[in-house]
Amino acid sequence: MRKLVIIPTYNEKENVSAMIDKVFSLREPFELLFIDDGSPDGTAQIVRARQKEYPETLHLIERSGKQGLGTAYLAGFRWGLEHGFDYICEMDCDFSHNPDDLVRLYRTAAAGSDVVVGSRYVEGVNVVNWPMSRLLISYFASMYVRTVTRMPLRDATAGFVCYSRRALERIDLDAVRMKGYGFQIEMKYTAWRLGLGVKEVSIVFTERREGASKMSGGIFGEAFFGVLKLPFRKIRGRG
Repeated sequence: MRKLVIIPTYNEKENVSAMIDKVFSLREPFELLFIDDGSPDGTAQIVRARQKEYPETLHLIERSGKQGLGTAYLAGFRWGLEHGFDYICEMDCDFSHNPDDLVRLYRTAAAGSDVVVGSRYVEGVNVVNWPMSRLLISYFASMYVRTVTRMPLRDATAGFVCYSRRALERIDLDAVRMKGYGFQIEMKYTAWRLGLGVKEVSIVFTERREGASKMSGGIFGEAFFGVLKLPFRKIRGRG
């Protein structure tokens, strides 16, 4: 089974090389695809240099300007499907998601789940080094999503997810509308509405140690209002 990890980047020079080393040291073989939105700090150059060490398994898509988290993942999903991957995972570059958990997410998917979510809230609250204000915003955001959509997920906003090829082929990627963090909610909601098997696996989320967060008020607003529209949308799958 071929497994791909997609990591969008913007100004991640402090983390990208260490992430490459860590993922390629895992006991399950994964390939890596970085999607860089024109990082002025040289993130893409670091990846290109490391490709000499991993010419067959380290991949890079370079885009001009910040085009949004959702569009980066959609580009990565399409690339992964075109190149024959069986499982496609998404995660952050800043080590807030522990790469060791990729193995658990993949194995849960391989056991029969279509979408496996690395969840901060399925077993209590597993978040390290967040201020209480941010933790409350995140926790109640997921509660808000459950209330509006009735989707039975504890961590609907999670960005650490493993998709089976079957799931990504069923979801109409061209119909995904949200481009910021709301993208994460929309993808899970679409999968759930299509009857795909969605499962949460408990992880510990640790706030980044290097670099800067990409969250903004505009991204939050898109998610808040976008969620209100989800129950009224017609969800059509492909295939």
